[in-house]
Amino acid sequence: MFVGLTALVGLLTWWKVRSAKHDGSEQDVFLAGKGLSWVFVAGAITLTNLSTDQLVGMNGNQMLLLAWWEIAGFVGLMTLAFVFVPLYYRYNCTTVTELLERRYDGRSIRTLISAIFIAGNLLIYLPAALYSGGLFLQSLFGAQIPLIYFSLGLALIGAAYTVFGGLRAVAVMDTFSGIGILALALLIVFLALAAVDFDIVTGVPFERLSMVGAADSPIPFHTLFTGMAFIQIFYWSTNQNITQKAMAAPTVKEAQKGVFAAAAIRILVVPPIVVIPGVVAYKLFGDVGDAAYGRLVAEVLPTWLSGAFAAMVAAAVITTFSAVLNSTVALYAVDFHEQFIGEVKNHWKLGAAMSVFATVLAIVMVPVFMNAESIINLLQQLNGLSSMPILSAFIVGLLFRGVAARSAIAGVVWGIGLYALFTFEESFAAAIGIHYIDFMVVTLFTSVAAALAFNRFALGRRAEWIGFELFRGAREEGAAA
Repeated sequence: MFVGLTALVGLLTWWKVRSAKHDGSEQDVFLAGKGLSWVFVAGAITLTNLSTDQLVGMNGNQMLLLAWWEIAGFVGLMTLAFVFVPLYYRYNCTTVTELLERRYDGRSIRTLISAIFIAGNLLIYLPAALYSGGLFLQSLFGAQIPLIYFSLGLALIGAAYTVFGGLRAVAVMDTFSGIGILALALLIVFLALAAVDFDIVTGVPFERLSMVGAADSPIPFHTLFTGMAFIQIFYWSTNQNITQKAMAAPTVKEAQKGVFAAAAIRILVVPPIVVIPGVVAYKLFGDVGDAAYGRLVAEVLPTWLSGAFAAMVAAAVITTFSAVLNSTVALYAVDFHEQFIGEVKNHWKLGAAMSVFATVLAIVMVPVFMNAESIINLLQQLNGLSSMPILSAFIVGLLFRGVAARSAIAGVVWGIGLYALFTFEESFAAAIGIHYIDFMVVTLFTSVAAALAFNRFALGRRAEWIGFELFRGAREEGAAA
């Protein structure tokens, strides 16, 4: 069944994209020829995010509290739909970094942010997806098979979609796979609850059931009103891996419909599948960490469905891996190769070469994640190194006029250095004494302040506040179109 379902998704994807005409342009390879309907925009956004990072990592915390990461995503998706989608279409962007170049007086900030995105994808997102997927498949099929073998198989299939089909194939595969993934994941929730007679309260500590996080929890409740909102805005609105799918629709309205559908799935479907199985696993097996989801599935899923579920897990990893890989290649081709090496005559050939390189590097990096206590908490902390500094560049560029690119770079460098000090220097973090989500707000606002201060005192330039004027203009243009 595993092989059959995996092959079926591949055949359906081929059938859907077989008649597409290709010209090798960046729009063809990286934006699906601007031909994605809202259904495929929604599917691509949902499945790029939903992988074993969530299924394994969030359930691995074995507490309901982690659902806030998904619920709060609604804020970021609405910001993408109403604020950033009109801007990306107004400036005809292929990468989010193009928007930055248009708003500053130089390309340097675009190059820096693109380099950070590429480094994050190569060193964090791609290997983390392969590790968490390999870990789950290993727990499902048995520890006698080394984890790296599972990761290697997932990587090869994901890379094949990117190399041979581009974003069009990735988005179609995401959508077809998503139907099965979400359905089976909801079935796991039902079977898990049935295994404990729909009682997840008895014998489970209160802190694992509460949605109000204590100060020492992964998500203290007050952080929902501080750093959480900004984390979501960065991830869903300015992150190339997500926004590239919204840029691939023919119009602003079609893109927004896709984002709205993705937001509905984010609120109604995703939260229960990433936390309830983990809590049930705690009741059945105790505190087993990231192995919780795999052990629970092996316990409650009928044997005849194990192949289907394995195919679902593989599809979740493959869709995320291929989508992030396509975004990585897009950033390199558009932001680096054309600028520093030369014109790209055929993006398919360049994309194939870069995909091979990125895939090999991701596989090599997989063992690094094997020592993580919690994969999802590790990812969120590492993301802070770049997320708030990058978001500060967007905030300054969109809300002010007359800011030099060098000033934005100063703000980004300040933010990365500050957050790195907080993350890796224990004495500094202890002296500050706040949660890392709260510190993301400190990082963001001081990065904005650093950029404006450098612009004024080092370069002698005055920044002009334009507020939300730019957003209003972009929305009006999108509505008219």
